[in-house]
Amino acid sequence: MRTVYLGMLLLFQRAVSSLTEFSVNGEIRNFAVGNGKVFVVTDSQLLQMRLDLAEEKHKDIQNHRHQNRVNILLPFDANKTLITCGTSDCGYCELLDINDISRSFYREDVTVSPSFNKSSVSFLVDFDEGTEKYMLVAREKVPDDCGSDEGVSLRNTLESQQGGIFSKAGINPAEASISPQSDAEWIDGFQSSSPSYSYLLVNVKSRTGPAVVVLRMKNGRSKIEMTRSLEGAVLQCCDDKERKKLLSSSVVLSSGSPLLWAGIFTAEEPNDPQKTALAIYNLSQIRDRVPSYFSCKPTCRAQKGEDVLRPHAVVLKHSSMSSVAAEKKGSWIELYIGTATGQLMKIVLDKALNSGCVTVLYKSDDDRMVFPRMHFDPVGHKYIYIALRNQIRRVAVTQCGMYSTLRDCRASQDPSCGWCLNTSKCLTKDECSASPWISIPEDYFQKELISFQVTELSTEVTLNLSLNVAGKSPLTCTFMDEHVNLCSSSSGVFPSCSCRFSSQLLPVNVTANVTIGDQQITERLKLRSCPDVTETSPYAKCVACVSAGCHWSSSSNQCSWAHGSASQVAVMDKCEGLYSESNAPEIFSLEPNQVSFHGKKHAVLKGRNLELVEKIRFHGVMECTSKETPVLERSTDTLKFSVPSGNKGTVRVCVVTADGRCHSNAKITYGAQPTCTGLQPRNTWASGKRKITVLGNNLEFVDEVVVHPYDKPITLNSNKTFWFHTHALREYMDSGPFNVSLIVGNSTVDCVDELSYLPDPEFTSFSTSKVDNDVQVTIQKKDDNLTMSNEDVKVWGQQEEEQSECVIDTVMSTALTCRIVGNKNLEIRVDSIKIIFGNLTKAIEIQEMPSNNTKYAYTVVALIVLILLGALVGVFIHRKSRQQMSAQMNERLELLESEIRNEIRQGFVDLQTEKSDLTENVGAIPFLDYKHFALKIFFPEGGPLASLMIKDIGQDAMKIEVDEKCQALSALIRDQMFLTCFIHALEEQKTFSIKDKCVVASLLTVALHDNLPYLTELMEDLLQTLMDLPSNAQPKLLLRRTESIVEKVLTNWMSICLYGFLRESVGQPLFLLVSALTQQISKGPVDAVTEKALYTLNEDWLLWQAQGFNFSHLKLNVLFAVGTEGEVSESLEVNALTCDTIEQVKEKILQTFQRKFGFPYTQQLREIDIEYEKEGRYEPLEEVDGSSEVQGEVTMLNTLQHYQIPDGACIKVMTKRLHAPLSPQTSVKDDQDFSTKYFHLIDPDIDRDERNHPERKKLKLKEIYLTKLLSTKVAVHSFVENLFRSIWGMPSNRAPSAVKYFFDFLDAQAEKKKISDPDVLHIWKTNSLPLRFWVNILKNPNFVFSDLEKTPHLDSCLSVIAQAFMDSFSLTDQQLGKHAPTNKLLYAKDIPLYKQEVKTYYKLVRDQSSVSSQEFKMFLQDESKKHENEFNESAALRELYKYMHRYFPEIIQKLEEKDASSKLKEEMHRVKNLFEDMKRSAWT
Repeated sequence: MRTVYLGMLLLFQRAVSSLTEFSVNGEIRNFAVGNGKVFVVTDSQLLQMRLDLAEEKHKDIQNHRHQNRVNILLPFDANKTLITCGTSDCGYCELLDINDISRSFYREDVTVSPSFNKSSVSFLVDFDEGTEKYMLVAREKVPDDCGSDEGVSLRNTLESQQGGIFSKAGINPAEASISPQSDAEWIDGFQSSSPSYSYLLVNVKSRTGPAVVVLRMKNGRSKIEMTRSLEGAVLQCCDDKERKKLLSSSVVLSSGSPLLWAGIFTAEEPNDPQKTALAIYNLSQIRDRVPSYFSCKPTCRAQKGEDVLRPHAVVLKHSSMSSVAAEKKGSWIELYIGTATGQLMKIVLDKALNSGCVTVLYKSDDDRMVFPRMHFDPVGHKYIYIALRNQIRRVAVTQCGMYSTLRDCRASQDPSCGWCLNTSKCLTKDECSASPWISIPEDYFQKELISFQVTELSTEVTLNLSLNVAGKSPLTCTFMDEHVNLCSSSSGVFPSCSCRFSSQLLPVNVTANVTIGDQQITERLKLRSCPDVTETSPYAKCVACVSAGCHWSSSSNQCSWAHGSASQVAVMDKCEGLYSESNAPEIFSLEPNQVSFHGKKHAVLKGRNLELVEKIRFHGVMECTSKETPVLERSTDTLKFSVPSGNKGTVRVCVVTADGRCHSNAKITYGAQPTCTGLQPRNTWASGKRKITVLGNNLEFVDEVVVHPYDKPITLNSNKTFWFHTHALREYMDSGPFNVSLIVGNSTVDCVDELSYLPDPEFTSFSTSKVDNDVQVTIQKKDDNLTMSNEDVKVWGQQEEEQSECVIDTVMSTALTCRIVGNKNLEIRVDSIKIIFGNLTKAIEIQEMPSNNTKYAYTVVALIVLILLGALVGVFIHRKSRQQMSAQMNERLELLESEIRNEIRQGFVDLQTEKSDLTENVGAIPFLDYKHFALKIFFPEGGPLASLMIKDIGQDAMKIEVDEKCQALSALIRDQMFLTCFIHALEEQKTFSIKDKCVVASLLTVALHDNLPYLTELMEDLLQTLMDLPSNAQPKLLLRRTESIVEKVLTNWMSICLYGFLRESVGQPLFLLVSALTQQISKGPVDAVTEKALYTLNEDWLLWQAQGFNFSHLKLNVLFAVGTEGEVSESLEVNALTCDTIEQVKEKILQTFQRKFGFPYTQQLREIDIEYEKEGRYEPLEEVDGSSEVQGEVTMLNTLQHYQIPDGACIKVMTKRLHAPLSPQTSVKDDQDFSTKYFHLIDPDIDRDERNHPERKKLKLKEIYLTKLLSTKVAVHSFVENLFRSIWGMPSNRAPSAVKYFFDFLDAQAEKKKISDPDVLHIWKTNSLPLRFWVNILKNPNFVFSDLEKTPHLDSCLSVIAQAFMDSFSLTDQQLGKHAPTNKLLYAKDIPLYKQEVKTYYKLVRDQSSVSSQEFKMFLQDESKKHENEFNESAALRELYKYMHRYFPEIIQKLEEKDASSKLKEEMHRVKNLFEDMKRSAWT
């Protein structure tokens, strides 16, 4: 019960983990949402994810030989399938399991998808209330050699539909299609219901110019009737300018009419701030006309004509919209808009299609475009999925939680957000259950939260105040004149309240407080007597009137009391046209006018009349709120200020005066975040002022640079490149490197590279030489790592009072050269040089040298003395070094001898003392079912052909009706005369390869699987013919290889007949052997990079190069994290080694878990992390981290010994917290250069200082460790013997019926051919059964068991055992010496015993009573019936027809040679005509 509870908690833990983003390798080309999954297509992969973006499966769709792009991706929820179509080999379509995309149900070569870079649209058409669907495909023209059809077609989605799956055929024989008459780019498509129509959106390019066209068809079962119902219209946008290209679209699905649709149109003008427009159309207004750009086949019912639809509303104009998705919620329409700069925006429309303000839900750091299609989360539509280049994101459709007050919640103008009184939070309505919920008014927008007006009756004035909200809640209002209650009487009913007071109190400043729950809304009102309002200008009078809650008459420019319940009008809306001040502030320029969305610190505004400006206002296009920033410095014509952060795009900038009015207009564009990808150079000298070039993007947006820990900002200069001068930091010279950050507004962006401080360069001396008229100066310097360039240093040559510039030629680590340009009339002599770098100047004087004669004499004497001294010292050193070398050599030989002696003794001790503690508790054995086992035998290479041979989803338990052409071919191959001629004709062709023979043999096996007795007769006939061939004059060579169809048929036949025996008798010993080998290999050290192990059966995989096997065994107490509150399971004891890497420890934990509980852990190796409990806290254990040992450029993988994990340590297993979306790999093993960048136990082949690791100097000899092969052989020996004896054992003293039957057949053939040599029969039987079947099973246990990973190391060990198995059937005695292969020597003593057992087995089979023909026929019939609905015979027959079609004349000729009946040839022609008449794309 505890185990079950553990499993349930682990499943729950996996279910609650979620991601908001997922990064893929390559660019996203398409994605779809269906059946609770997200499917993503890149150039190379198809990925399947949960709705929370956790990856479940992936499927490779392209390799270096086959270029492919999946253009069609359709989840077919009702059929539990995913339809994908790609471009490979002129196109194909494939049906995948929607719950496991790695499983393919059906694949067909069919030209559906467009060419590699052409457009297409596809969606499922529901024409029969969900029971059947068509796939509507619209595509651009494909290359002529792949077929010429283009435009719109309807294809089947089920095999049961007329014509079969993916066929264009329908209930009528005529073809139905729609063709464009000019170039067409397909953008979108969808279907509507009630009435049911299919719509397509397309950009066309004709002689008259571009246009956007919408097409509509009435859905129905008849494809012809759907096509003929075509009608459409041209979409025109917009009034300000023509936008004749559609980028993205979305239908606003709702019940009933009208059918609203939203589209993004572009004018294709690069720098236009209103290049794109989002418009709403009513597609219900399409009339009975067919645009002249398209034609139907058969002819359309509607007449040709250019009907034009104009937008009902243009919602938004923007510089870079790229995608749109729409949803109707009540009376509101919510639009989600993606941009080319990586933003996702939301805008809401009321029932009159008036728009609210724009909210930005997400913005990317860079300018990755949002993919043209977006999809809602099917569960409640609370999230929307967007794609940005290589990233898929899950974004919440509301951001209610970011608003902390009722006023802010209401100001968002989001109808999904409202104030929840019980929780005092801004929530969605379903999150605020059983509580009053206050939101914006239904059906229309009101920008202000509070509106008010004053009316007069007699001597009393009434102040009416209203909250522009919807909902119900208790409400209280107070109206105060300073600290005195203003009202003589008041009343309040949600959402309004009123106050009566004497008109004699006017004018008065009123503080109105409205209390709803714990929210208090305060509004300060300046009330005046409306008729008495007077100001200096009409504009000021209007502002004062409207601000006081009075009524302003635009016709008479007079103010009066408000009338009735008319709503208050906004000041700007009422008084805008009256403003005409001549001395208003005016903006001339704004620098910079492009910034990052983080903002910018230093900005300058120039203009006139700026002395009255108090602040700068920034307001984005239709954004909900504006931002304001104060003036930092001012003059009459200049203002300095900081630009606040904002959303990407162009915003309006104006200047605000004391009256609150914003004057003039300028524009500033917010762009992406700057990036710093590198520094050149990456170091500086300690004295500072070295020029460092910054590499990256958008660096013009950077304010300053900071080098930590010196926090004083540095100016980033710009002159074609971006650079800064470093500060002097001598105190940090020996520490670092330091992080470098870019200051952008109030944010920082880190650089990829770090900056190091090194000592100043030291220049020691210089010399000069004459080169023509110039003087070349060579300056020596101390070696350093500064990698100085010509720009870093300047040199001046000095002669007395004159100085000349020395032009730098080269700069090296130990010297630099420069040249002083001279002239013919003046000789240049350099007395000293001046070197300038950074802030420092270094002067070097030339050293005076003796005269030439004296110098020459001194040199000769010095040389003679040196030569004599050198000779004497050389003789002495030579004698001394010989004595030392001899002593060192003796010492090293003695040490080497001692080491080898110790290694051999230790190997002997280990061999005699090691215990075999391999467990046999492996739980349930995961056998593959019959059909998947058979397919691995029939088609060992797998691939699409193998997948076709299994029935489609849901078809295993039902019999599929075979069409006429397949029935005819099935009947034909059941004629033995035809089939033998067919086979012989194919085998005689030179173009018919060995691979073709194996494929045809397996196709025949599948096609005839329902009639195994006939297949057996055919096999016997073909074997007899094979034995009679002149090429088989040496009978001992018969059946050694698979060089004919019948030999592959024999392999398949043995697999079919022995499957039951394999599962009942051999399966368990085989699985135990594989498990024992796996345990034994992991018992000792295994090099994680090369996979070589200390314990192995194969010498090539023996780990002998490792330096010092100083490992020890550990017992770890492993806990599994369950739930979400930090709970853990009971501990599981796991054996490990101190030299195990972290990944190897994870593998051992998962293996131990499965062995103990009998089922695998719920998460895979890549999905878990482990942590070590140390002093009450957990520390993560990682394969590679900052503490990893590095040798040269090679990194050592971390081990338990590296982390100093003790025996009995507590290890916790937990789910990976983050997916690392920016990383294309989840393990270091995913690195393509893994084997060259990392090492484990075998040291890398590099030069190094070995003084710190003297054990690495030891000489290693492979032969010392050969005893480990014997140790492994002894450990698994009992498992090997059990397996061998289960194969040649005889349960109930009887061999399997098929073995007895076939051995008797071989005996009969030998007798018939008068072969008396018993060795021949032994070889025939060995080649037929052990070599052809059992060795294949021994070497490929993954053919028998599911979820079994056959590593290269395990494969090599199984090869050794398979070799010993085959040696047991050999008739020759091998003479083995010391140079014999170890895989032969390992089992040399066992083979003679096994040979005796094999001979006994063959004798017992021969002596066993024969199996009668009738008895064996019943056995074969039972096998056929047992698996009658597991294979797709139709697919096999269609593939066989391809060979019949290819070699049709040769088969006819062979039939004539055999005097076959004319009826048989006529039947063959009939089959050919049936296949050609259908003209199915998959086999044309």
